[in-house]
Amino acid sequence: MTVGFTPPIVDAGRTCAAGMVREWLQLATAKGAERLTLLERSGIEAGALEDNENRIPLASFVSLMRSAQELCGEPALALHFGEVVDCTEYSVVSMMTRACATVADALEQRNRYERLVAEVEWEGPDRFRLEPFGGQVWLIDTRTEPNELPEFTESIFARIATDLHRQGGSAFLHAVRFTHEARADRSEYDRIFQVPVTFGSDRNALLMDGSWPRQQIATLPTYAFGILSAHADALMKRLENSKTTRGQVESLLMPTLHTGEANVGEIARRLGVSRQTLFRRLRAEGVTFERVLDELRHTLALHYLGGKQVSVSETAYLLGFSEAAAFSRAFKRWTGTTPGAARASKRREAAG
Repeated sequence: MTVGFTPPIVDAGRTCAAGMVREWLQLATAKGAERLTLLERSGIEAGALEDNENRIPLASFVSLMRSAQELCGEPALALHFGEVVDCTEYSVVSMMTRACATVADALEQRNRYERLVAEVEWEGPDRFRLEPFGGQVWLIDTRTEPNELPEFTESIFARIATDLHRQGGSAFLHAVRFTHEARADRSEYDRIFQVPVTFGSDRNALLMDGSWPRQQIATLPTYAFGILSAHADALMKRLENSKTTRGQVESLLMPTLHTGEANVGEIARRLGVSRQTLFRRLRAEGVTFERVLDELRHTLALHYLGGKQVSVSETAYLLGFSEAAAFSRAFKRWTGTTPGAARASKRREAAG
C-alpha cells in the first residue's frame, strides 16, 4: 500500500552533500531506473556528484528521490537506502561518528555537523535529542515539517536499525514511531525494524534501551577523530561562507576570472539583482566588490604559484589579468615580492 504525502516545500537556498545524492542515484539505477532520466528530472549535472563535498540544491535532491521511487516502483526506497548504503562512503560526518567513544558522543558530533549532510530545519539546538522514558530512552528526530520529507526520517531510522542488527545489538531497539503514514507495504517496515512500528504518531522517534547511549563505538582509531573533525570544521566554515553575499560572489567569480568577465555587472546579473543591490549587500558585510575580487585573486595566486605546474604567465591568465606585468604589480602590492621570487622560494622550501 502506498499512502500519499504532503508535497515538499524546500527553500531554494538549502543544499545537501553531493555524495549522498550520488549514492541515491546509484541505488536507483541498480534497481532499474534510467540514470539520465533521473538527472534530467532533477536538473543535476553528473559532474557535480564526483566530489562528495560538493553541494547540491536540496530541492534537486528531493526531485531525484521522488523520481527514483516512481521509476523503480518502490515506495520503500528510502528504507532500502538506509538498509544497504554505507554512509561512511559519502559522509565525513558518519566517518567521524565511527571514531567516537560512545553512542552519546556520536550523537553530539552528528548534531554539531548535521548541516553538512543536509540543510534541514529542526526544533531547538539539536536535531537528534535523547529523552529518558522509564528506564528506556527515546531518540527523537526533531526535524520540523517532517512529513514533507519522510524519506529523511525513514532512511536514517533504517540505517540505525540495520547497524544494530549487524552488530548484534538488536535488543537495544524496542519500538519505532513515525509521524507520517505508511508509504509502503507494512511488511517492509516489519522486516527492517523487527519491532512494533507506529504511524501517524506525535513524534519521529526510536525507543531504545536505557544503556544504549553508553554503548562503545570506536570502530575507527581515535586519532582519526581529530583529523576528521578538523576537516568537518573546514567544511562547515565553507558552507557558512557560501550563505553570505561575499561567498556567493566568490563562487561566481572563480570559474570566470580567466574569461575577463569578472565584473560587477555580470556577477549581479547572475545573482539576479541590480548592481546597486549587490553593492549594498556587500557593504552590509563590510566589503566592496573590488576588495572581494582583489583578495580572491591574491588567495588564488598563492595557491597556483605554490604548486609545480602553473607558470607566472599562466597564473596571470587564470586570474584574469590582461598581461603578466599587471599581475606582477598586483602581486608585489599583496606580498612585497614578485611572483617569480615567491615561486622560487616555494620550490626551495619543497626541496628541503
